[in-house]
Amino acid sequence: MKRIGLLALLLLVVLSGCTTRSISNSGYNQGYYGRGGDNPLYKGELSEFDVLGIDAGKEVSEEDIASAIIGKKERLSLRKGDSLLVIQSGAMIPDQDMTESLERYFSVNVFTGVPEQDKKTNTTYAKALRLAAARAGIEKVIVYWGLLESGTANLATRTVSWVPIVGWAVPDKSQEIRIRLKVALIDVKTGQWEMFAPKAFEDKAYSAILNRESSDQQQVALLKTKAYQAAVESTLARYVR
Repeated sequence: MKRIGLLALLLLVVLSGCTTRSISNSGYNQGYYGRGGDNPLYKGELSEFDVLGIDAGKEVSEEDIASAIIGKKERLSLRKGDSLLVIQSGAMIPDQDMTESLERYFSVNVFTGVPEQDKKTNTTYAKALRLAAARAGIEKVIVYWGLLESGTANLATRTVSWVPIVGWAVPDKSQEIRIRLKVALIDVKTGQWEMFAPKAFEDKAYSAILNRESSDQQQVALLKTKAYQAAVESTLARYVR
């Protein structure tokens, strides 16, 4: 009975909090209090308005909407080998796992996803982005955003008095992380766009004080690899004809 009681005690957990961070600022330095990661170059995210050229402050008429519907073109498409301008929101350059996955099928060109602090309007930024792509002979732009959502729980072992060094190596927390991506494909010539969300992935791991950061970063790397591969597979299924 004592053994059963001890096992039951070890299975008890106490929820201790949750955090959200960008895939472009995914370092461990946020702790468990919701603070940002440790990337000094991180200046925030691009918005859909930035890259799609939507002026949220401009008055829109019913005629504008009707005209957009009438003028809607065929669904966007890609061919293997096409040149793409790839942008990761919030990052100077896209993560290597994403570019390597895309390079298996397309010619990849990278561009900064750090938002301009002094841009005049969303419309001019989007047009400047398309112009940059056009000058490089690129016909499509891919922009993607990503969130890492994590929750932690204290294990019952955390309340036990251990010999100090030994205690640091005993798993006393579990962490679950979920990654979610959002991807936009934009036609450089027309500005036509489509957006989708590939499959989300989750991972759970146990860690001790000594390996907390490395365990967290291993989870992040694993989830990014899975999510990027899923994003590329979704892109192929949706757009490659």
